[in-house]
Amino acid sequence: MKHCGEFTEKKKQLKLQKPRSVGSWSVARHFAFSMEQTDAGVDLHPSNGCCTHWRSCTGFWLLGLCNNFAYVVMLSAAHDILKKQESENGTASTTFTLSVDFHGRNSSNSSRYDCNPISTAAVLLADILPTLIIKICAPFVIHKLPYGIRVLLCAVMAATSFLLVSFSSAVWMSILGVIFASFSSGLGELSFLSLTVFFTRDVLQGWGSGTGAAGVAGSFLYSGLTQIGLSPQTTLLIMLVVPVTMLISYFFLLVPPPSLPQWKSRNYVAVSSEDRRRLVDGSEDEEQDKSTPEDRSAGPLTFTEQLYVIKGLLKFVIPLGVVYFAEYFINQGLMELLYFPNFYLSHAEQYRWYQTLYQFGVLVSRSSLCCLKIRKLCALSLLQVVNAVLLLFAVRYQFLCSAWVVFPIVFYEGLLGGAAYVNTFYFISKETEDRQREFAMAAASVGDSLGIALAGLSAFPVHRYFCNL
Repeated sequence: MKHCGEFTEKKKQLKLQKPRSVGSWSVARHFAFSMEQTDAGVDLHPSNGCCTHWRSCTGFWLLGLCNNFAYVVMLSAAHDILKKQESENGTASTTFTLSVDFHGRNSSNSSRYDCNPISTAAVLLADILPTLIIKICAPFVIHKLPYGIRVLLCAVMAATSFLLVSFSSAVWMSILGVIFASFSSGLGELSFLSLTVFFTRDVLQGWGSGTGAAGVAGSFLYSGLTQIGLSPQTTLLIMLVVPVTMLISYFFLLVPPPSLPQWKSRNYVAVSSEDRRRLVDGSEDEEQDKSTPEDRSAGPLTFTEQLYVIKGLLKFVIPLGVVYFAEYFINQGLMELLYFPNFYLSHAEQYRWYQTLYQFGVLVSRSSLCCLKIRKLCALSLLQVVNAVLLLFAVRYQFLCSAWVVFPIVFYEGLLGGAAYVNTFYFISKETEDRQREFAMAAASVGDSLGIALAGLSAFPVHRYFCNL
């Protein structure tokens, strides 16, 4: 680690440095602060540390994993708890019962598609609507809440969700637990995406990869622990380590810059392109400093300015929403119907493998930002729509001969969805003006949730139509 610990040499170099322009107050202030911290013998500002770069990327990977983990686990866990409550109370299945009987065919339906008239979209809507609400409302006011308090709220809500579902004695408690997980995920996503503007753009790759890993890790860990004999209640209590890991990652692993509003509301000096580049040596040399004095002007964005930013974001948000609409239309409206009776796997096992391969596709593409960047987001939208149309016709006319044909299609579906997510936020971060960037990252996060919610609503009539055939 060549950079680490060379305080004397760095001090000499800093004494030779001068602000690049007489009129640039932010650069001069950054220069003075760096001198101050070096003289004190403590380099609090992550200027050149490769250790800091590693900690930031790892920290955002863990934050992405922990933020989406409760959201992923809640569907399976809530189903198990509800199932237990139903057997204890002798009640009929609720609207939140998953559509596949894990021991064989669905005896309640005589359709050739072997499906339940109640689509899994019912579960999806219960899980996504709170997230959608907070993503629509929060970007306009969330800047008043310091990041440290936001992270604490996310961790507390995630822990509350695990505890509620684990100790639930009634259906409404399990549903409330799912809602808490959804609020935690929504607040966390828009907060951590906004937080990336205080670091180099490399952390977006860590965040995207972590969120992709949450889908695989969450499903495998929950299934694995219950498979070895642990009860859902005990498994969920073990999961309490996840919000604790989130707090450790944020407060102890990340090295925040001094401009980050940790516990107090920020003073609204925009994070400039120059400040971002100073965080890590060699970060994206091809970019030019396009910031202007106006970009760095103090004061929060007005409501009119926020609407102007949202208008500019439509070229990103609409393709992202279309990708997720098509993606979750497949997952919640069609995937259960892609059943092959003569295949060696049962209906439940086929469905699980579809979901697993889809999650692996998401993980691979959300981790691909270092290798491949795709600016043509509309092309990803078009390809995902083609996917949805293909599988819709496959369900209707049943021309696919085996689940082996569906497996690569759903993996490819995950690749498209993950690529759309990470590239959308990468190019928003790159192309948005400094003063608008933090709001833009938070506001754009509504795109995927809106697409998922609309997909859930659209899946109801389509699923019901096929189940009645």
